[in-house]
Amino acid sequence: MDATPTTTSDQASTALRVQRVRHEFAARHMQLLARERLSPGFVRIILGAADLGSFRSDGFDDHVKLLLAGPGQQRPGLPELVDGKPHFNGERPVARDYTPVRWDTEQGLLVLEFAIHDTGPAAQWARTAPMGHWVGVAGPRGSLVIPKGYAWHWLLGDDSALPAIERRLAELPAEARVTVRMKLSAVDRRPLYSPAQMDLQWVDDLAEAAAALPLPPAEGYIWAAGEHSEMAALRSVLKDKGASPKHMRIAAYWKRGDAAHHAELVEEA
Repeated sequence: MDATPTTTSDQASTALRVQRVRHEFAARHMQLLARERLSPGFVRIILGAADLGSFRSDGFDDHVKLLLAGPGQQRPGLPELVDGKPHFNGERPVARDYTPVRWDTEQGLLVLEFAIHDTGPAAQWARTAPMGHWVGVAGPRGSLVIPKGYAWHWLLGDDSALPAIERRLAELPAEARVTVRMKLSAVDRRPLYSPAQMDLQWVDDLAEAAAALPLPPAEGYIWAAGEHSEMAALRSVLKDKGASPKHMRIAAYWKRGDAAHHAELVEEA
Protein backbone atom coordinates (compact mmCIF):
# COMPACT_ATOMS: atom_id res chain seq x y z
CA MET A 1 0.00 0.00 0.00
CA ASP A 2 1.31 3.43 -0.90
CA ALA A 3 2.22 5.78 1.94
CA THR A 4 -0.22 8.57 2.64
CA PRO A 5 0.98 11.62 0.70
CA THR A 6 2.18 14.63 2.62
CA THR A 7 -0.31 17.49 2.36
CA THR A 8 0.38 21.19 2.23
CA SER A 9 -1.19 21.61 5.69
CA ASP A 10 1.10 18.89 7.07
CA GLN A 11 4.11 20.66 5.64
CA ALA A 12 2.98 23.99 7.06
CA SER A 13 2.41 22.44 10.49
CA THR A 14 5.90 20.95 10.45
CA ALA A 15 7.42 24.26 9.38
CA LEU A 16 5.80 25.99 12.38
CA ARG A 17 6.83 23.41 14.95
CA VAL A 18 8.82 24.78 17.90
CA GLN A 19 11.90 22.66 18.48
CA ARG A 20 14.20 22.16 21.43
CA VAL A 21 17.84 21.67 20.46
CA ARG A 22 20.52 20.49 22.87
CA HIS A 23 24.13 21.64 22.52
CA GLU A 24 27.35 20.07 23.64
CA PHE A 25 28.27 21.47 27.05
CA ALA A 26 31.02 24.07 26.95
CA ALA A 27 32.52 26.49 29.48
CA ARG A 28 35.40 28.85 28.78
CA HIS A 29 37.28 31.81 30.17
CA MET A 30 36.83 35.13 28.37
CA GLN A 31 38.30 38.59 28.83
CA LEU A 32 36.59 41.96 28.88
CA LEU A 33 37.69 43.77 25.70
CA ALA A 34 35.31 46.72 25.38
CA ARG A 35 32.47 48.53 27.14
CA GLU A 36 29.84 50.87 25.69
CA ARG A 37 27.30 52.83 27.73
CA LEU A 38 24.14 52.62 25.62
CA SER A 39 21.95 54.66 27.99
CA PRO A 40 21.82 55.44 31.73
CA GLY A 41 20.52 51.93 32.42
CA PHE A 42 22.32 49.80 29.84
CA VAL A 43 25.90 48.73 29.18
CA ARG A 44 27.10 46.66 26.23
CA ILE A 45 30.27 44.66 26.71
CA ILE A 46 32.45 42.66 24.34
CA LEU A 47 34.20 39.55 25.61
CA GLY A 48 37.06 37.79 23.85
CA ALA A 49 38.39 34.24 23.93
CA ALA A 50 41.16 32.38 22.14
CA ASP A 51 38.70 29.66 21.08
CA LEU A 52 35.01 30.32 20.49
CA GLY A 53 34.69 27.94 17.56
CA SER A 54 32.24 25.57 19.26
CA PHE A 55 29.92 28.34 20.46
CA ARG A 56 26.35 27.87 19.24
CA SER A 57 23.12 29.76 19.90
CA ASP A 58 20.11 28.82 17.76
CA GLY A 59 17.37 30.59 19.73
CA PHE A 60 16.97 34.34 20.09
CA ASP A 61 16.28 34.00 23.83
CA ASP A 62 19.13 31.61 24.62
CA HIS A 63 21.19 32.39 27.69
CA VAL A 64 24.73 31.85 28.82
CA LYS A 65 25.91 31.72 32.41
CA LEU A 66 28.29 34.57 33.18
CA LEU A 67 30.61 33.45 35.99
CA LEU A 68 32.38 36.04 38.15
CA ALA A 69 35.66 35.51 39.96
CA GLY A 70 35.57 35.58 43.74
CA PRO A 71 37.83 37.66 46.05
CA GLY A 72 41.50 36.91 45.40
CA GLN A 73 40.78 35.00 42.18
CA GLN A 74 42.17 36.08 38.81
CA ARG A 75 39.72 33.78 37.01
CA PRO A 76 36.54 32.06 38.22
CA GLY A 77 36.34 28.29 38.35
CA LEU A 78 34.63 26.63 35.38
CA PRO A 79 32.07 23.84 35.73
CA GLU A 80 32.46 20.32 34.44
CA LEU A 81 29.66 17.90 33.65
CA VAL A 82 29.22 15.22 36.31
CA ASP A 83 26.32 12.80 35.74
CA GLY A 84 24.91 15.27 33.24
CA LYS A 85 24.94 18.25 35.61
CA PRO A 86 27.42 21.13 35.87
CA HIS A 87 29.72 20.69 38.86
CA PHE A 88 32.30 23.06 40.33
CA ASN A 89 35.44 21.87 42.07
CA GLY A 90 35.80 24.35 44.90
CA GLU A 91 33.81 27.48 45.56
CA ARG A 92 30.91 28.09 43.20
CA PRO A 93 31.23 31.50 41.50
CA VAL A 94 28.48 34.11 41.24
CA ALA A 95 26.50 33.22 38.11
CA ARG A 96 23.94 35.24 36.15
CA ASP A 97 22.02 34.55 32.92
CA TYR A 98 22.49 36.75 29.84
CA THR A 99 21.30 36.57 26.24
CA PRO A 100 24.03 36.32 23.58
CA VAL A 101 23.37 39.40 21.45
CA ARG A 102 26.02 38.76 18.80
CA TRP A 103 29.13 36.63 18.45
CA ASP A 104 31.95 35.96 16.00
CA THR A 105 33.48 32.51 16.33
CA GLU A 106 36.36 33.30 13.98
CA GLN A 107 37.46 36.36 15.96
CA GLY A 108 36.45 34.85 19.30
CA LEU A 109 34.08 37.69 20.27
CA LEU A 110 30.84 37.62 22.27
CA VAL A 111 28.54 40.62 22.86
CA LEU A 112 26.30 40.87 25.94
CA GLU A 113 24.08 43.67 27.23
CA PHE A 114 23.49 44.47 30.91
CA ALA A 115 20.56 46.28 32.48
CA ILE A 116 22.35 48.00 35.34
CA HIS A 117 19.57 49.59 37.40
CA ASP A 118 20.39 47.43 40.40
CA THR A 119 23.56 47.11 42.47
CA GLY A 120 24.10 43.37 42.08
CA PRO A 121 27.53 41.85 41.44
CA ALA A 122 27.03 41.37 37.69
CA ALA A 123 25.79 44.94 37.18
CA GLN A 124 28.68 46.24 39.27
CA TRP A 125 31.14 44.19 37.23
CA ALA A 126 29.68 45.48 33.95
CA ARG A 127 30.06 49.07 35.15
CA THR A 128 33.51 48.97 36.72
CA ALA A 129 35.59 45.92 35.73
CA PRO A 130 38.94 46.88 34.16
CA MET A 131 39.70 45.93 30.58
CA GLY A 132 41.26 42.49 30.39
CA HIS A 133 39.35 41.21 33.43
CA TRP A 134 38.54 37.49 33.24
CA VAL A 135 35.09 35.90 33.53
CA GLY A 136 33.68 32.47 32.78
CA VAL A 137 31.02 31.83 30.18
CA ALA A 138 29.09 28.55 30.16
CA GLY A 139 26.54 27.45 27.58
CA PRO A 140 24.13 27.82 26.00
CA ARG A 141 23.21 24.25 26.87
CA GLY A 142 20.26 24.29 24.50
CA SER A 143 17.93 26.39 22.38
CA LEU A 144 14.21 26.73 21.86
CA VAL A 145 13.91 27.42 18.15
CA ILE A 146 10.71 29.35 17.41
CA PRO A 147 10.01 29.45 13.65
CA LYS A 148 9.89 32.81 11.91
CA GLY A 149 7.06 31.80 9.57
CA TYR A 150 4.10 32.41 11.88
CA ALA A 151 1.41 34.74 10.54
CA TRP A 152 2.06 37.12 13.42
CA HIS A 153 4.40 37.54 16.38
CA TRP A 154 4.01 39.32 19.73
CA LEU A 155 7.06 40.32 21.74
CA LEU A 156 6.48 41.76 25.22
CA GLY A 157 8.99 42.52 27.95
CA ASP A 158 10.81 44.87 30.30
CA ASP A 159 14.45 45.95 30.27
CA SER A 160 15.67 42.42 31.03
CA ALA A 161 14.03 41.19 27.80
CA LEU A 162 15.40 43.93 25.54
CA PRO A 163 18.47 42.01 24.24
CA ALA A 164 16.36 38.99 23.26
CA ILE A 165 13.69 41.17 21.65
CA GLU A 166 16.28 43.13 19.67
CA ARG A 167 17.82 39.91 18.47
CA ARG A 168 14.44 38.49 17.41
CA LEU A 169 13.50 41.67 15.57
CA ALA A 170 16.73 41.53 13.60
CA GLU A 171 16.06 37.90 12.63
CA LEU A 172 12.43 38.21 11.45
CA PRO A 173 11.87 38.38 7.67
CA ALA A 174 10.34 41.32 5.83
CA GLU A 175 6.98 39.57 5.37
CA ALA A 176 6.55 38.98 9.12
CA ARG A 177 4.12 41.06 11.22
CA VAL A 178 5.35 41.73 14.74
CA THR A 179 3.73 43.60 17.64
CA VAL A 180 6.17 44.84 20.31
CA ARG A 181 5.21 46.20 23.73
CA MET A 182 8.10 47.25 25.96
CA LYS A 183 8.11 48.47 29.55
CA LEU A 184 11.24 50.58 29.78
CA SER A 185 12.35 53.75 31.52
CA ALA A 186 12.07 56.75 29.20
CA VAL A 187 15.81 57.47 29.44
CA ASP A 188 16.63 53.94 28.25
CA ARG A 189 14.33 53.80 25.25
CA ARG A 190 16.16 53.54 21.96
CA PRO A 191 15.19 52.89 18.35
CA LEU A 192 14.43 49.26 17.58
CA TYR A 193 14.85 48.07 14.00
CA SER A 194 13.53 45.09 12.10
CA PRO A 195 13.07 44.00 8.50
CA ALA A 196 9.58 42.92 9.61
CA GLN A 197 6.42 45.04 9.67
CA MET A 198 6.59 46.28 13.26
CA ASP A 199 4.08 47.88 15.63
CA LEU A 200 6.10 49.16 18.62
CA GLN A 201 4.76 50.93 21.71
CA TRP A 202 6.40 51.79 25.03
CA VAL A 203 3.99 50.98 27.87
CA ASP A 204 3.72 51.23 31.66
CA ASP A 205 2.01 47.87 32.23
CA LEU A 206 2.53 44.81 30.04
CA ALA A 207 -0.62 42.98 31.17
CA GLU A 208 -2.77 46.03 30.43
CA ALA A 209 -1.08 46.45 27.06
CA ALA A 210 -1.77 42.82 26.15
CA ALA A 211 -5.39 43.12 27.28
CA ALA A 212 -5.87 46.01 24.85
CA LEU A 213 -4.59 44.01 21.88
CA PRO A 214 -7.05 41.96 19.81
CA LEU A 215 -5.83 38.42 19.29
CA PRO A 216 -5.21 38.13 15.53
CA PRO A 217 -6.65 35.31 13.43
CA ALA A 218 -4.41 32.62 11.96
CA GLU A 219 -1.51 31.02 13.75
CA GLY A 220 0.93 33.22 15.65
CA TYR A 221 3.37 33.09 18.53
CA ILE A 222 3.61 35.13 21.73
CA TRP A 223 6.91 35.58 23.54
CA ALA A 224 7.32 37.57 26.75
CA ALA A 225 9.87 37.98 29.53
CA GLY A 226 10.31 40.17 32.58
CA GLU A 227 9.67 40.30 36.32
CA HIS A 228 8.01 37.18 37.78
CA SER A 229 4.78 38.68 39.16
CA GLU A 230 4.27 40.82 36.07
CA MET A 231 4.76 37.82 33.81
CA ALA A 232 2.26 35.82 35.87
CA ALA A 233 -0.31 38.62 35.41
CA LEU A 234 0.46 38.80 31.70
CA ARG A 235 0.09 35.06 31.30
CA SER A 236 -3.32 35.21 33.00
CA VAL A 237 -4.46 37.92 30.58
CA LEU A 238 -3.28 35.94 27.57
CA LYS A 239 -5.00 32.80 28.81
CA ASP A 240 -8.27 34.73 29.27
CA LYS A 241 -7.93 36.03 25.70
CA GLY A 242 -7.78 32.46 24.43
CA ALA A 243 -4.12 32.40 23.41
CA SER A 244 -2.84 28.87 22.94
CA PRO A 245 -0.29 27.76 25.59
CA LYS A 246 1.42 25.80 22.81
CA HIS A 247 2.05 29.03 20.96
CA MET A 248 3.48 31.19 23.69
CA ARG A 249 6.51 31.30 25.92
CA ILE A 250 6.40 33.42 29.09
CA ALA A 251 9.62 33.63 31.11
CA ALA A 252 10.44 35.28 34.43
CA TYR A 253 13.93 36.70 33.94
CA TRP A 254 14.00 38.16 37.44
CA LYS A 255 11.99 38.37 40.64
CA ARG A 256 11.82 41.13 43.22
CA GLY A 257 13.84 40.07 46.25
CA ASP A 258 15.56 37.19 44.42
CA ALA A 259 18.91 38.10 42.88
CA ALA A 260 19.35 35.05 40.65
CA HIS A 261 15.81 34.14 39.58
CA HIS A 262 15.19 32.72 36.09
CA ALA A 263 12.16 30.54 35.35
CA GLU A 264 9.66 29.71 32.64
CA LEU A 265 5.96 30.06 33.42
CA VAL A 266 4.29 27.01 31.94
CA GLU A 267 0.71 25.82 31.58
CA GLU A 268 -0.58 24.36 34.84
CA ALA A 269 -1.58 20.67 34.82
